Amino acid sequence: MKIVNRGYLKVKAKQPFIDWVNQIDEEFFIDEESEANIYLVEEDFFEVDPIIKANFKKIFLNELDGVADDDSTYPEIKLENFLEWFNVEAGTMVFDCEKGSLQGD
Repeated sequence: MKIVNRGYLKVKAKQPFIDWVNQIDEEFFIDEESEANIYLVEEDFFEVDPIIKANFKKIFLNELDGVADDDSTYPEIKLENFLEWFNVEAGTMVFDCEKGSLQGD
């Protein structure tokens, strides 16, 4: 097992995001039990708030882009809306249980 030199933000939908998804695409199913997405961030941090502030815009846009192409349907991309729409947990230890090397797009 290897330690990956990243921390993470675990982002899980709250009801406002779920309501927006249902309004945008009736065939896209999501609820509060749906799995969270994990975003890798810098490895060492002592305070969570600065990490969220530094990354929320790209995370918010990624979550919205996963549902709709029309950004005119998006809410205002600001921290308050992001925190209203998503639960965010942070951690600094990421372990890779696989033997193969990590790959990215």
